[in-house]
Amino acid sequence: MLSRQGLRKLAAAALVPALIGIYYVLALPGHTHAGAQAENGSQPAPLVTGLPDFTQLVERYGPTVVNVSVARNMPVARATPFPGLPENDPFFEFFRRFAPPVPPQGEAPLQRGQGSGFIVSADGLVLTNAHVVADATEVSVKLTDRREFDARVVGVDRRTDVAVLKIDAEGLPAVKIGDPERLRVGEWVLAIGSPFGLENTVTSGIVSAKSRSLPDGTYVPFIQTDVAVNPGNSGGPLFNMNGEVVGINSQIFSRTGGYMGLSFAIPIDVAMGVKDQLVAHGSVTRGRICVNIQEVDQALANSFGLPKPRGALVSRVEPGSPAEKAGIKAGDVILGVNGKELDHLSELPATIAAIRPGTPVKLQVWRERASRDITVTVDQLREDKIALGTPDGPSDSAKLGLALRELTPQERKQIKVDAGLVVENAQGAAAKAGIQRGDVILAVGDTPVKSVEQLRKLTEKSGKTVALLIQRNDMRTYVPVQVG
Repeated sequence: MLSRQGLRKLAAAALVPALIGIYYVLALPGHTHAGAQAENGSQPAPLVTGLPDFTQLVERYGPTVVNVSVARNMPVARATPFPGLPENDPFFEFFRRFAPPVPPQGEAPLQRGQGSGFIVSADGLVLTNAHVVADATEVSVKLTDRREFDARVVGVDRRTDVAVLKIDAEGLPAVKIGDPERLRVGEWVLAIGSPFGLENTVTSGIVSAKSRSLPDGTYVPFIQTDVAVNPGNSGGPLFNMNGEVVGINSQIFSRTGGYMGLSFAIPIDVAMGVKDQLVAHGSVTRGRICVNIQEVDQALANSFGLPKPRGALVSRVEPGSPAEKAGIKAGDVILGVNGKELDHLSELPATIAAIRPGTPVKLQVWRERASRDITVTVDQLREDKIALGTPDGPSDSAKLGLALRELTPQERKQIKVDAGLVVENAQGAAAKAGIQRGDVILAVGDTPVKSVEQLRKLTEKSGKTVALLIQRNDMRTYVPVQVG
């Protein structure tokens, strides 16, 4: 017979496995502690289920990513009109103002650089960044199978930082295009590119924000990510988890020159729209309604009676513009375009720019604490740079290497001319001929020029040498520019 103490020990020994059994039952799927249950008695579904596996995506679409190598001429010091004359000599300024342009001396050394790109069609169309290939004299594309091709620049659009290249190849692997509108903040994304020349490097991260407006990206609502992007990644694709390209990696924010957790991609729908125009026309036509806008914060939303901060506040309407003709006023808040709501300021310029000039659009406008619809006919945005290429190769006007703008009325009055184009920047053939920033182009041959488009057409008809009449300070002279 067991003693009372022995019975207590036996009961305790039996209780231990029973408690362990209860623990394992509670630990099984579908069981949870009462305190962790949802109010309806069921366990909440996990919000994060695990880390993604990128291997299949990289194996399938890695071959669509290419390395882009470029060479461009370095700036060359210009010869002075009177060698040996010090700059503080009174005659130095005289010669600078009145001496004819002097071309640079010697051969220009080549500067080499690298970037990334990706194939968008099996016949060899490649997308990259404009800043990767702009002003390049040589462009080559290297595939993952180590084949290399000389690339032709179909066109460059600096406003969106998109460029299109063409290589002579068939049957190439091409990317699948996605929809950036369906991207969600927090979603996993993947970048493939050539940082620091390390080809086909894969990095990953998440979407940090959408519709970011950057100082030099007026027409691009950037996708912000924390994907590691470094010099050489520019022009490479940003993939979603379905293997679709949703953006082109373009910029980083950095205080050191390297990656700091903030990278920005051009939405692929913006880039593809630019690509289609460059392939078809060699240039990009954009719409405008001619208003100055600003972001709507909570204080402004409260003052205008908006339920929440969103849209774009009109701060100025250009006189005689499509917006003024349609009745848009300063103080209006543009909330949508053709039924598409606008949450951020950056979405309006990109949306209007993508609309063909001459097209009427319906703007949803908030005025006097109520919403109304106003129809505006979109005007054409006048570009201030000569297009860099055409589908059949670089045009004669591209080889001038000039960035231009029209004279303002005050400038025309000051230098006593009816029209002309101010040189904002001179590179390539124009720089070699002696044209400088600040020169005013008055004519091509004996034909006065009033617009960049007119200069483009006159240049294309001029053959291999273009005679430009320029005014520099108080002197006018013809400068022959070799474009052949």
